[in-house]
Amino acid sequence: MFDRVLIANRGEIVGRVARTARRLGVSPATVHEPGDAGLHVRACDVAVEIPSYLDVDAVVAAAVRCGAQAIHPGYGFLSERPALARACVAAGLAWIGPPAEAIELMGDKAVAKAAAERAGVPIVPGLHAPGLTDAQIVEFAATATFPLLVKAAAGGGGKGMRVVHEAGELEGALAAARREAQNAFGDDALLIERYVSPSRHIEVQVLADAHGNVISLGERECTLQRRHQKVLEEAPSPVVDAALRARLGEEAVSLARECGYVGAGTVEFVADARDPAQHFFLEMNTRLQVEHPVTELVQGLDLVEWQLRVAAGERLAVEPREPVGHAVEVRVYAEDPDRGFLPATGPVLALRLPEGDDLRVDAGLAAGDEVTTRYDPMIAKVVARGDTREEALRRLARALEDTAVLGLRTNVGFLHALVTDPAVRAGDVDTHTIESRDWTASDGASGIADAAGTVADADAGTVADADADADADADADAASPRPASANGAPPRPASADAALVAAIAAALDAPAGDVFSALPGWRLAGTPADAVARLAVDGEHEHEVVLAPPLDGGVAHVDGVAVDYAVRGRDGDRLRIALGGETARWTVARDGAGRWVARDGRTWHVAPAARAVRGDAGGDTRLRAPMPGSVVAVHVAEGDVVARGDVLLVMESMKMELSIAAPVDGTVAELRAAPGDQVARDAELAVVHPADAEESS
Repeated sequence: MFDRVLIANRGEIVGRVARTARRLGVSPATVHEPGDAGLHVRACDVAVEIPSYLDVDAVVAAAVRCGAQAIHPGYGFLSERPALARACVAAGLAWIGPPAEAIELMGDKAVAKAAAERAGVPIVPGLHAPGLTDAQIVEFAATATFPLLVKAAAGGGGKGMRVVHEAGELEGALAAARREAQNAFGDDALLIERYVSPSRHIEVQVLADAHGNVISLGERECTLQRRHQKVLEEAPSPVVDAALRARLGEEAVSLARECGYVGAGTVEFVADARDPAQHFFLEMNTRLQVEHPVTELVQGLDLVEWQLRVAAGERLAVEPREPVGHAVEVRVYAEDPDRGFLPATGPVLALRLPEGDDLRVDAGLAAGDEVTTRYDPMIAKVVARGDTREEALRRLARALEDTAVLGLRTNVGFLHALVTDPAVRAGDVDTHTIESRDWTASDGASGIADAAGTVADADAGTVADADADADADADADAASPRPASANGAPPRPASADAALVAAIAAALDAPAGDVFSALPGWRLAGTPADAVARLAVDGEHEHEVVLAPPLDGGVAHVDGVAVDYAVRGRDGDRLRIALGGETARWTVARDGAGRWVARDGRTWHVAPAARAVRGDAGGDTRLRAPMPGSVVAVHVAEGDVVARGDVLLVMESMKMELSIAAPVDGTVAELRAAPGDQVARDAELAVVHPADAEESS
């Protein structure tokens, strides 16, 4: 075994590989770009600064410099670049991954599909030749049946993919896919194939050594996706029986043998959602997958350990077996579900991650770190295991209720809604399940007055106190519906009264001289009067909050509704607040004059209304950046006449493209961005004069 391994990556995967390395007596080392010495650096014994995570020579030099005998690439960055594998071997280092030839073969989707055919693995009908031109693709589409899928020949992760529903969409899809593929992989080659819909995404974990042994470790279900990016993964698949599992495993092993594979890899399939036995080869990921923990939990093994052992020359000592139990993983991202899941940035002011038996959390950030547009927005992976799928999902839901990331928008509340959704619980999903529905928080702050009334009327004797239930809260199996109120009404949504408490919690956390000190009615000396504030929740919903002193307990009037409250305790960023007889734990973090507040997986930002940031009204003609990022294309000039829906600019953030379209028919009056510009969220990009305004003038 090696003495030291360099992990050429950042974020949670570095910490995950480092844990296994230490257990095996191997010293973990890593690299970091300037200004990115975060949690992954703290997880290792040695860290070497390099100009870029994509600099092959710098990575290899760093490994030699720190005395490593091997390089583990993690996933993303250089993990599927044959150049790093070759440079590693040339420098006398062990490469913890497949041979460069296998990476190269599977890295080109067109060539990979040809290899799959040779291995007897079914492929999706389409045009898969290398170096296809736009003209060749258009010619193929003229005789094909829509919808079709245009996709990058290189890379993965959903980058450079566009679904084309009719011939008129093809030209724009080709341009966008080539541009995105070039930006993401340095290669704009495309292929086109039949779009399988409705579909499920099923993948098989393979493991191979350098002595010719190849095994399958079962399948993972990765159907719940958004923009071709996985959101929830589980093992085993709820729709794969033993016979289909064996068939998928045989196909995956056959392909691995065909390409001379060594190490851990994943063969991905797209399957007909109505009949998963009808499935086709999608691609092979020649690296460790983000979702590998669910396989580890049901197979009872450590894939990173076997990556290291295989790279050190050992023979596989693992036998294929049926999965035991069930595991489900979700990815916590810095993104705003209420703004179309656009990437979010900002400091991590407070971070609470769940703990407990049968839970696993792999985090890439800590409190005090910052999420920027430079890197992937994943904050952590939360994984739960159970003896049954239902138990695993229930534990995961409870774990998400105990997760709080304050300082920026995240998808934690959305993930909780997803894992508690009846269709998801039943396994009745396809790859469009997420995008076909509205997952925004419809029962949030706008229902504050009704929530206040519900809380005020509740019988405190029927509501469990959080202190009495502390032990149950720590038990992952205790994820059950909240008790009904005394009048037999169904339990109120946690998010409804949460908005009310968010406003109060922000006030309670305010010391003299902070939020309420500058507001009418508040006096720093003499007899304090009522604190009166108009607060905005999430920059949209305004509410009048009146607190009578003392601020640690009494009566709050929210939009005229009286509610009894009391602060039961404080532990750092955690508050225990009793509201209408019910005590709950809240996580609170300061953000200038405002507060971030979290409970039960939901997060709100509360600030004085005068300082709240608002979006443009529906009829506003000023186009603003919906996310921080860079402008990659501008399709118009000042004075151009545009129609509603015309794409004026294209932005990119965290390797995701977003088109900015004209909100109305009109004329481009001002253009305030150019290709290459870095812009902040809500920065003004363009102004369009509406056509009806021009006619009336």
